[in-house]
Amino acid sequence: MPHTTTPSPSKTSIQVEDVESAAKPQRIKPTDYTDNNINQVENKRLKDVEISVPVVYGTMAFYLGKKASELQSHKWTVYVRGATNEDLSVVIKQVVFQLHPSFDNPIRVVESPPFELSECGWGEFEICISILFHDDVCDKHVDLFHLLKLYPDAESGPQSAKKPVVVETYNEIVFPDPSENFLARVLSHPAVYVPRLPAGFNLPAPVPGSNMNVKGKYDTKNHPLNHWFINFSEADELLKLASARQRVQAHILKLRRQLSMLDGPPQPSKVAYGMISECT
Repeated sequence: MPHTTTPSPSKTSIQVEDVESAAKPQRIKPTDYTDNNINQVENKRLKDVEISVPVVYGTMAFYLGKKASELQSHKWTVYVRGATNEDLSVVIKQVVFQLHPSFDNPIRVVESPPFELSECGWGEFEICISILFHDDVCDKHVDLFHLLKLYPDAESGPQSAKKPVVVETYNEIVFPDPSENFLARVLSHPAVYVPRLPAGFNLPAPVPGSNMNVKGKYDTKNHPLNHWFINFSEADELLKLASARQRVQAHILKLRRQLSMLDGPPQPSKVAYGMISECT
């Protein structure tokens, strides 16, 4: 498999069926629902309700060190996980990973969590990740594109067999006007956000016999790679924003002091008698 030298972008591109790409972080909305797989009672849609599912997709690559060969220098894993490592199988039915055509069976289907696959190789290439949902969620799929990165940036130092190269992207998949069954099934699930509900709305009972909403059954909190995952929690993001705001404010004060020193002491203004000086 030829090694590509395309640099890894800080943010990967995203395409969604029938939805245009936008700047990240992005809220992806699978649209144009159809009733092909669900009967009319089960498929009753709730207007002015929106369900969002935070997801993280990415790759983690380990250098094989002394075991590395010309064609197998790294072991890597590509995955889709919950942003806080919650179980996504409550929403996701299967994930399809499309690898470089030089791999045997380059189209891999993962039908149960964890939604990931591991391989060995030496080349960097773009991986297409297609996410398919349960019938009561959505009959469309979401396509994500991620560039596998094996080699660290120059500022990160030489590659090490102990520290992986991790590239992850956070997004939210948004389901407007969900079905009643979908909402009833995931309303209290930690992997799902339901921002608002209509006043006086009564939920139907979840469909019996389903174990898709068992909390913690397939989460990635005890995943062997968990300690290398990037933290995308809201608390962490808020702390980063607060710290950045403080740095900006300190820099503004420093610039103001420098400007005041350059301008020298303020000079008394000369205003003609009977005229008004306006501040604009």
